Amino acid sequence: MSRKPVEPPKKSKAAPRGKTQEAPVNPVEVVSHTIERALDPLASALKRAALKRTDKVSRQIAEKADAPPIAPANSALPISPLAVPFPAMPPIAGVELATGRAGFYKHEREDLLLMRFAKGATAAGVFTRHGVGSAPVDWCKRQLAASGGADVRALVVNAGCANSFTGRPGADAVRRVASAAAKRFDCRQRDVMTASTGVIGVLLDDARITHRLPELDARLSADGWAGAAQAIMTTDTFAKGAFATAEIDGVKVSIGGIAKGSGMIAPDMATMLAFVATDASIAPAALQTLLSLYTRTTFNCVTVDGDRSTNDTLLLFATGQAGAPRISRAGDRRLADFREKLEGVLLDLALQLVRDGEGATKFVKITVNGAESPASARKIARTIAESPLVKTAFAGEDANWGRIVMAVGRADEPVDRDRMSVRFGELWAAQDGLIAASYDEAKMSAYMKRQELEVQVDVGVGRGSASMWTCDLTKQYVAINGDYRS
Repeated sequence: MSRKPVEPPKKSKAAPRGKTQEAPVNPVEVVSHTIERALDPLASALKRAALKRTDKVSRQIAEKADAPPIAPANSALPISPLAVPFPAMPPIAGVELATGRAGFYKHEREDLLLMRFAKGATAAGVFTRHGVGSAPVDWCKRQLAASGGADVRALVVNAGCANSFTGRPGADAVRRVASAAAKRFDCRQRDVMTASTGVIGVLLDDARITHRLPELDARLSADGWAGAAQAIMTTDTFAKGAFATAEIDGVKVSIGGIAKGSGMIAPDMATMLAFVATDASIAPAALQTLLSLYTRTTFNCVTVDGDRSTNDTLLLFATGQAGAPRISRAGDRRLADFREKLEGVLLDLALQLVRDGEGATKFVKITVNGAESPASARKIARTIAESPLVKTAFAGEDANWGRIVMAVGRADEPVDRDRMSVRFGELWAAQDGLIAASYDEAKMSAYMKRQELEVQVDVGVGRGSASMWTCDLTKQYVAINGDYRS
């Protein structure tokens, strides 16, 4: 399963795998990092505003209506108890979708998605920083760097085969898929994006995709988001989507997207697969800056199991069909509402990944305050969120705050043991380095029976803070992954 995630910059590990018709160029994230540095202090200001909004958006997501979620047909897995319903997603001008069955799964299910974009659409991408990147990831990074994100016309996605760790043959398979799509839509190969998810180490049988393209082309429709979300699933138990509207200079624009991911989720770029589109008109450089920035406060703030995927891909497309003025700078004041709504859509999708964590029964937000810096707080929060001992305690509904303290110390970040405090919801477990005087085991046990939990830790050395979202670790996680290939 090419499943899922990853976190912000620092080391770019993924390198092109095999030659294609395009000459190698620097990875697209290097370009985006350069742009972001040039925009400082704008980027810093946007980051601060983004962090303030994540709580607001996450609360809105938790309050969604309790309607039945869309689950994949013939799924052998029960729908996650933390699932949320698929939203109403109207068409987005300049986007058409179609799904079909390529046959990468033995059972009957759709596993192929085609998206076509209006001429002149722009695109931005954030990808896995895994050391063993996949052929489709390499392709997208190379083509976005070559085109600068301009004039992207199509996206082809398959589930069931990751086409990762497949060498030159895998790269050739991706090129053939892009070539076939380019011929159908009368565009260049570099105008076609690709993505794959499924079992790692299996070469993509590209003929299964190219033979279906005429059928999918004939079925393209502006109204197909729910089917698209189902077609890209692997071990997901419900379809994931998010939608919002915003205003740019008085003109209404739409933002909508889908994602897949359930296991192999950890912050190191984006996550899984996620495809977001808007009918706003935004220049590629500005689009890339916004996507890179808000990935950090959304997809890079969730973790299911701490494992990063080879295929993580997050793509954002802007068709320019809404009639709003074209925006060239990420910091343009006219983008204020759009920036907030875009972050909201990305966070909604990211939190749905956690809600569908393989075998998850608890949705947990972990916040660390009083750290030396935001980066330090983030590292501590992630260490807590990915600790198997902490996660199994959540599964067992055990408020074992000693395991929280253990994970804090294991993060190897500055902390003041004698000022440290731990709180579950509004209940204090520890204060000033000791068990809290108000600690009540019965109340704590009652709190732990909730499906949604919040843990707050103050490490007492500074003002840095960060939040991460995670889930518990259950026996079902072992069962799902023990039987994944067989």
